[in-house]
Amino acid sequence: MRNFNEHNITEAVLARLNGTSSPRTKEISSALVQHLHAFVREVRPSQDEWQQAITFLTRTGQICSDTRQEFILLSDALGVSMLVDAINHEFPGGATETTVLGPFYVADAPEVLSGENIAKPEDGPLMLIEGRVLDTSGEPVAGAIVDVWHADADGYYDVQKEAKSYSGRGRVRTDAQGNFWLWGSVPAAYPIPADGPVGEMLGVQGRHPYRPAHVHFMIAAEDCETLVTHLFLASSDYLDSDVVFGVKDSLIEPVIEVRPGKTPSGADVEATVPAMRREFVLAPVRHQRE
Repeated sequence: MRNFNEHNITEAVLARLNGTSSPRTKEISSALVQHLHAFVREVRPSQDEWQQAITFLTRTGQICSDTRQEFILLSDALGVSMLVDAINHEFPGGATETTVLGPFYVADAPEVLSGENIAKPEDGPLMLIEGRVLDTSGEPVAGAIVDVWHADADGYYDVQKEAKSYSGRGRVRTDAQGNFWLWGSVPAAYPIPADGPVGEMLGVQGRHPYRPAHVHFMIAAEDCETLVTHLFLASSDYLDSDVVFGVKDSLIEPVIEVRPGKTPSGADVEATVPAMRREFVLAPVRHQRE
């Protein structure tokens, strides 16, 4: 087939996909072609505009590094990350809601014991982070692996700083009652990296780059769905305009004042401190989307 034009090019490309061996690959490729062609027909970009789009994607890839993932930022800022999250986490009632992973997760975070301090003095005032992990029947989940990471009081993650050492980040295991607790610092609201293509996109769209203050959690346990979520500080700005659309009402948590003594998780507190406390409920693994 030859002589392609606006009216027959889509069907021609789809026909070329008939030899695709994987049904799922063919489904995805066909949908991509149809929607991309429909987009082009709708907006009718000039040659110059299309070149600008290609340049934007090229620059997005070029700025990526071991500590910066601009394509994740792009996915987040366009709401795609939250859409994918919603599609894949239709958990039963009672399970803790999910939200985006974000670009600052580190797979090899240091493992620490409950009660350790994952913050550095320069990260800001200390905050107690404690939780309990349960299944949907209300039973404690012992031995769950809990990754915790958060920004410092200036809104920076450890991987954004010049020092090549971890802070505001750690991996802890729950005890027999499903409890864990750590010392971190009170995180601040912060802008996503806005010095690259995604920041330029937000500026053109008239949007701010800020996320409300939050603490990240990834919780994994046998026979349970891995939970990726945040707890957002109830006092933070930007709860209603999070640049990555990640806020859910059920994930907003007040910072409470904990007085000296032993807390429900078993933490020994010697002086009054701010704290964030939550029960996390993991969905059973059988609820994976097929």
